[in-house]
Amino acid sequence: MASSPATDPRSVIDENPMNWRQYVVVVLMVLLNALDGFDVLSSAFAAPGITAEWNIERAALGIVLSAELVGMGFGSVLLGGAADKYGRKPTMVACLVLMAAGMYLASGAHAVTPMVAFRFLTGIGIGGMLAATNAVTAESSNVKWRRLAIGAYVAGYPLGAIIGGIAASEWLLPAYGWRAVFEFGAAVTAVLIPVVLLLVPETAAFQATKGRLSGVNATLAAFGKPALAALPVAASDRAKPKLTDILSNPRLRPVTLLLAFGYMFHTITFYYILKFAVQIVADYPPGYPPPVAATVLTWANVGGFLGSVSFGFVMARLGIKWPTALMLLIGAVGVAAFGLGRDTLSGWQWATVITGFFTNAAISGYYAAFARGFPAYARATGTGFVLGIGRLGAAGSPIIAGALFTALGNDKLLTVSIIMAMGSVVSLVLFLLLPEHDGDTLAAHDSGDVSQLPAGTPLD
Repeated sequence: MASSPATDPRSVIDENPMNWRQYVVVVLMVLLNALDGFDVLSSAFAAPGITAEWNIERAALGIVLSAELVGMGFGSVLLGGAADKYGRKPTMVACLVLMAAGMYLASGAHAVTPMVAFRFLTGIGIGGMLAATNAVTAESSNVKWRRLAIGAYVAGYPLGAIIGGIAASEWLLPAYGWRAVFEFGAAVTAVLIPVVLLLVPETAAFQATKGRLSGVNATLAAFGKPALAALPVAASDRAKPKLTDILSNPRLRPVTLLLAFGYMFHTITFYYILKFAVQIVADYPPGYPPPVAATVLTWANVGGFLGSVSFGFVMARLGIKWPTALMLLIGAVGVAAFGLGRDTLSGWQWATVITGFFTNAAISGYYAAFARGFPAYARATGTGFVLGIGRLGAAGSPIIAGALFTALGNDKLLTVSIIMAMGSVVSLVLFLLLPEHDGDTLAAHDSGDVSQLPAGTPLD
């Protein structure tokens, strides 16, 4: 294939049509995100079986359910940076190995302490995987298809939970028991390792950052694109995003803190349903077998999938701030109402569909706010910081809920649900305090360079 003049490889990817290999890579990233969705919730699917076999209280179960969420926070920090340092592909493979090992070991656990360790290990892999796969999706698709590709990638997470929930409730739990849930996850994860090795090339964008012309051209060839004769000279004076950029600037600092703690409080409410719904339904009179109770988590993710997809169209028409605030309010009411209990399985299923729809829509609103709230030069740094703080809420949610049930009693479902719903109420207040201007406008205002802003953009 003929060489083209020196060009930024990202422009070559952006401006040329997608070929079959690029579609394959995007589909694989969706599948990997779906795998993450299943792996994160596998402990929730297994929760009733674990409780029955080990005879543990909900406080101990809450620690088990939070372990992979804590691991995800560490994985985002420890392995997320590895994707920028060593490459997206080796990071994904390493994460798959950690996830497969953690899932397999969890299937053989016989006590809380080793289970927590194995779920923590799995979470480290998931945290690193989320950072790497998001980058590969964006860097392997062109401008025309990138938004759709990223949208499909994001939807893969609840989709994996839906498919996993069906497999768990209809097949794995009835036929083999809770340990089979982890064995299934380990097997699927292991199968994807050679698939990634064979079909996913290292991204051209990463190769270019390392000055590897041969690597760039190998990726371009795999995608059916013309080779480059040389790489563009990198701007040596380009500022690198730093944590201090989002915390030291007096105009960016409130955006950072409001987004970080607002997201954290919402995840406390969000993960209460995802992590405890199966156990609650299994215990609530008249009680349901674990495979039957697990169906409510599947329906919660159906609601989440629909909420995530549909809310994107809402934001395109009505903006981010007030629609997201409304989703936080309705989501909080739905979680509190979940505590009223239901007389039928279909009632529980509809309750989780509704809460999943609105709480996931609010998550989508937060992700849009991350992109809007931080200037381009610090957007990845700011988003990473916010998600890291958010992991505290995600990890703390099942622990808080478990402690509340232990202190108040398992029969105090309404009281616990109202308390857990308050996370989204606090999040709503913090979200409404966000400044109206986007991060790029704030950065331009601070630097005095407003030449790139649209005419009439307010600066105060």
